[in-house]
Amino acid sequence: MAIRKVNKIPQTAVIKQILKRCSSLGKKQGYDSDGLPVDVPKGHFAVYVGEKRSRFIVPISYLTHPEFQILLQRAEEEFGFDHDMGLTIPCEEVVFRSLTNMLR
Repeated sequence: MAIRKVNKIPQTAVIKQILKRCSSLGKKQGYDSDGLPVDVPKGHFAVYVGEKRSRFIVPISYLTHPEFQILLQRAEEEFGFDHDMGLTIPCEEVVFRSLTNMLR
């Protein structure tokens, strides 16, 4: 059985891509002059999860958790970071809720 080598995305690169994506959405309604969503508190970011693309607001501190980084790697593989849907996490909503509850 071969062991699959997982490419780790440097944390700073992930954060930069997320912030770049957030600021590029600033032209849409619901965003302030800095390009940040008005309903997302400082220190948090929005992600979209599941088939229905349910929106979740999560703390930036989740970016340091290995489990969340795995979800980000899957998101990059499946969607990339350059698309019109926002940061989309390819995982079932129930699984995402369970993971975020464990990270709290």
